This record gives sequence, C-alpha cells and structure tokens, in this order.
Amino acid sequence: MNDLRNQRNVETDRDIVLLGRSEAFRQVLDLIDRLKELDTPVFISGESGTGKEIIARAIHYRGGRAGGRFVAVNGGAIPDNLLESELFGYARGAFTGALRDKPGLIEEASGGTFFLDEVGDLGYPLQAKLLRVLQEHEIRRIGETRNRPVDARFISATNKNLDREVSLGRFREDLYYRLRIVTIDVPPLRERPEDLELLLRHFIVRYGDEIGKPRVYFTPRVMETLLAYRWPGNVRELQNEIQRCLILCGSEGIVRLEHLSPRINPEFRAATAPKPETFNFFEAKADFVRRFLGQALRRHENNKARTAEEIGLSRQALFKLLKKHNIGAPGVHEDSNSV
Repeated sequence: MNDLRNQRNVETDRDIVLLGRSEAFRQVLDLIDRLKELDTPVFISGESGTGKEIIARAIHYRGGRAGGRFVAVNGGAIPDNLLESELFGYARGAFTGALRDKPGLIEEASGGTFFLDEVGDLGYPLQAKLLRVLQEHEIRRIGETRNRPVDARFISATNKNLDREVSLGRFREDLYYRLRIVTIDVPPLRERPEDLELLLRHFIVRYGDEIGKPRVYFTPRVMETLLAYRWPGNVRELQNEIQRCLILCGSEGIVRLEHLSPRINPEFRAATAPKPETFNFFEAKADFVRRFLGQALRRHENNKARTAEEIGLSRQALFKLLKKHNIGAPGVHEDSNSV
C-alpha cells in the first residue's frame, strides 16, 4: 500500500505567497488572520485551482500550530477502501498485507493541522468515522479495540456544492455542520480582475528564475490577451500557462501570441502568419486603439453614441479617432484578436 505521508514539513510561512489587492481577496486574508490562532474547524470552498490548499497552509504556518505537522490528503484521489486505512491507520494483522502497526494520517497530524481536500467525495461510512473524530477528538485504528486521542486542527475543502449533496442524501447533515463552523469562500480569478496582473508578474519572475530565464518579456498584445481571458482553471491554469510560455519562447526571451495555448488564443493558427507584434510604442498604441474601438463598436452594434458614452468620449472625439485609424463599421466577426 502506498504511503501518502506529507513530505513538505520544512515549509514555512515565508514559502506561502498569497497575492491580491481586490476586496474579495482581502476578505480571505482577513479571515486567515482571524482564524490562524484558533482550533476551530475551517471549511474552504472554491472552484478547482483557486488555491484552497495554499490557504489551509497559510492558516497552519501563520498560527500557533506551525511547529507541528501539516498533513494533507485528497479524499477524491484515493478509493474509500484504501483511504480508511490511510486516514485512521491499522494494527498488525488487521488485513492481508498489514505486517506492522501503522498510524493514520490524522494521528500523525496531532499537534499540527490535518487538511482533507475534496471532502465531498467521501463515502457515507467514512463520513461517519470522520464525524466521530471531530466530536470526540480520537481515532481507532483498523483492527484495534481501543481509541487513541488526537489533537489536530481540522481543515477541509471541496469544489462541490455541499448544500446540494446534503439535500440529495449523499453527504451527512451532521458532518456538514461540524465542518462548516467557519467557511472561507475563495473567489474565482475572474471575480478578482484587479489581482490578475499582480499574479501574472509574480509568476513570470518566479518561473523565469526557476528555469534560468530571469529576463523574459511579454509583448503588449500577449498581456492584453492574458488579461482578457476568463481563466476557468483559475490560478493553477495561470501558473501552467506562464510556465508553458517561458519554455516555448526560447532563447529570444520574448513571449508572443504564438506561444499562448490554443484555448487562450484560439484564433491563432501556426499555418497563418499573424500580424507582427512590435515594441514600438506608437505602433503598439495605434494597434491597441484600433482593436479597442472595434470591440466597443461591436458590443453596441455600431451605435456610435452609446459607444462614445461607454468609453468616456464625446461623439466628435470618437468620430475623429475612427477617421484617424480608418475604422468603418466593423462586423460582428471582425478583429479576432480584440481585447
């Protein structure tokens, strides 16, 4: 049986980076600060890739239990018959292959924090055993008759709608209320646009240093495309995309549109020669204005009065720009690289 013990006990608070200036993320940071010294169970909800485990680690390493272990396990990644023995441990001879006594992950988290991700994927029998841990602060290894005390702070997380799981009878209501004494709702990246550029620049520096490319530049159109994308995979998808770009840009050290993933820049085709990107300020500015005005006009079905009002120009100023940049009445499908 694979040993799923956590290997990152050398981690400290300094290794945990939580970046964000948006109001939604500041509320998350405030809750972390309020909860870090308490032993109250915490439930973290949010879409996949929003950084739920990082928030759990921040609560642990910034609080009084930082000297203990942070033990993390993904409840949805392990079959229930294996997960029970990993969580609660077993006695020698409890089943075929149990050649020695083995403590469970919850027991090993005593003095520290136990983090159970995807708690919504647990089967009903395991939910009952987990409830007992939360109520009695003790566990019983498989094959033993005595209970063992545990002193672990419990944090759980899921991207499932637990209210719906309870209403469908797939999740115990009593466990639901035990877990959700305090809830941290992590906003998706699309709801914190103020944080996107901050995260982008952080990952560019971080992964650039890691792969030996400390000076990599993203062209203006690449930055516009990244900032306009909605990031359904959230921060994890952003991290992966930045790493991909840094690898594909080669020794030139300049990330261009062709280096972006097809899902982020779906109109790019390797067989077609895209419009050359430039670092000339005036050319880049003119290109941006053309694409910005084209998108604004399409959004208002070429109604110039509504377009001017939305973007903060007078009608005369808008007409002057349209004439200057030779913009007619763009169709709905024009300008695939709009911001």
